[in-house]
Amino acid sequence: MDKEAYFTTEGIEKKAGELLSSVSWSRPRHNDLRFNPRRSALLVLDMQAYFLDPHSHAFIPSAPAIVPGLVRLAEAFRRIDRPIILTRHENTRQNAGMMARWWHDLPRPRSAHSHLQPQFAAFNAPILPKSQYDAFYGTDLEHQLHESGIQQVVISGVMTHLCCECTARSAFIRGYEVYFAVDGTATYNEELHRASLLTLSHGFALPVVIAELISEIDSYGH
Repeated sequence: MDKEAYFTTEGIEKKAGELLSSVSWSRPRHNDLRFNPRRSALLVLDMQAYFLDPHSHAFIPSAPAIVPGLVRLAEAFRRIDRPIILTRHENTRQNAGMMARWWHDLPRPRSAHSHLQPQFAAFNAPILPKSQYDAFYGTDLEHQLHESGIQQVVISGVMTHLCCECTARSAFIRGYEVYFAVDGTATYNEELHRASLLTLSHGFALPVVIAELISEIDSYGH
């Protein structure tokens, strides 16, 4: 699998705009859907050293570039007191299932690479351990969202085509409106990222950029 830094700190805004434009055909069909901060929760998936440490075999070259935008988005959610839920992927021999056969080397509980990046741990938001791509599988995520009266979810984090895409599909099936952060997700290369945006925007989620979400949040706050 070829890896590339298709997102960079300096170029992420331009690249995200190009990616969004390439799937923008889906937006006119859903003019009735509009992001509503008071009904939304931010899901930040697996922003762990396992994926963000350059010394890890699972390092995602584009992941560091999405961190500043995700921090700004989380701060915006925090300003209006809307839920932020962080997930941490970790596997044991008992819960790995097919993931163990597929990937072999996975983040183990309490290992150095399983820890969330400090920028996200500092938000003191609930941390949801998960063992599969889908953040709803075997967790109380749906209960947490229901208790908070959530009807919309913003999907962010890593990897775009695995945990983020799986969770977006699962949220849709459970009846949530799904907003997928183009510049708030990352994976190994642009081809995989774009493929997820194409398939999700066709039947499961609205692709958005972080600036668009923050603008709606700031408007709501005033």
